[in-house]
Formats: sequence, C-alpha cells, structure tokens
Amino acid sequence: MKLNEIRDNEGAHKKRMRVGRGPGSGKGKTAGRGVKGQKSRSGVAIGGFEGGQMPLYMRMPKRGFNNPNALKLAEVNLWRLQDAIDAGKLDIKGEIKGEALVAAGVIRRVKDGVRLLGTGEIKGKLNLVVWSATAGAIKAIEAAGGSVVQERIAAEAKAAARVEKRNAAKGKAPAPKAPLGDANKVSARAKRTAAK
Repeated sequence: MKLNEIRDNEGAHKKRMRVGRGPGSGKGKTAGRGVKGQKSRSGVAIGGFEGGQMPLYMRMPKRGFNNPNALKLAEVNLWRLQDAIDAGKLDIKGEIKGEALVAAGVIRRVKDGVRLLGTGEIKGKLNLVVWSATAGAIKAIEAAGGSVVQERIAAEAKAAARVEKRNAAKGKAPAPKAPLGDANKVSARAKRTAAK
C-alpha cells in the first residue's frame, strides 16, 4: 500500500447534495422544494401558524412565573457535609465558604451562592458562611455547637439602605411599616367576619 492509495472505507464519506445544478443532477430546477408557495421560498415563517386559528401555544393556560433575575444557588444538605468530614476532605477548623466546599467535592461550583438545607444529621462543629440557609439547617448546626452566617441578610440590608438613601435624596418619606405581630393589624378575613 502506498500513501496515495490510502482512502476511506466505501460509504464512509457521502458527497454533499448540490441543489439547483440542472435537471441531470438529481436535485435541479426546484431543488426538491416543489413548485410555488411559501415553502418553496427562503425565509419561511410558518412555525406555530395554524391557518389563522388561535395557535396551540396561545390556547394553553398560562401558569407560574420564571424570574429572569433569580439567583442560581448551589444547594447542600447536612448529610453531604457530614460525609465530607468523615472522609477527611473538609477542614472544620476555620470558616467554611463556598470555595472550600468546591475543593472538598461537596458541590461542583458555587454559582451565585450556597444554600444550606436541613436534610441529614451533622455531628461536627461547623462555622459556615453561606448565601442562605433553612431554619432547620441553622437549628441543627447551632445544636452541634457551630454557627451559620447568611450573606443574604447583609445584602438585603445594604439594598434597603441604598433605596432609603435614594428616596431621602428625592425627598420621599419612607413608607411606614407595621411591626410583625402588631395587635393593630387586622386581616381582611377578620374584618369580613366582624362585619357579619
């Protein structure tokens, strides 16, 4: 065998169809598109068009809402942390942040932050810094002698302060807020019941 004789197996390489190259080419003249009509031209825009009838995607009920600005959080359960501690991958002496969890193989990437969930059991004393955590997870960590710092709370307070500062610059008075559990707050249902 010589270098100039090396070639692909029969049928391994298929030649490109050359349309519109005369009647003898196999796909000449109309190039397999038929005669006339929208589909024989370029730039066809039929898609979901149903001849003027209300299309299916408009007939279907609209439910839910996808917030384009929602944060994508990496979720971690307590049992995942405990497994990493037992395997000796997670150092529990200092503060544990998202980067430490990635290095330990607990999560693949930090994304916009880490959310701590409360499934499982934790035995070690952990000092976690996460974006947010569930009430059950915080309770379990604190019961084991650890602590959870939620970055979300600080970020929300900073955002609220920024809005307040902007409103003050415009001369707007901050909206009065009723404290939680205020005795003066009456629900709409209680008002309706009292009216009867």
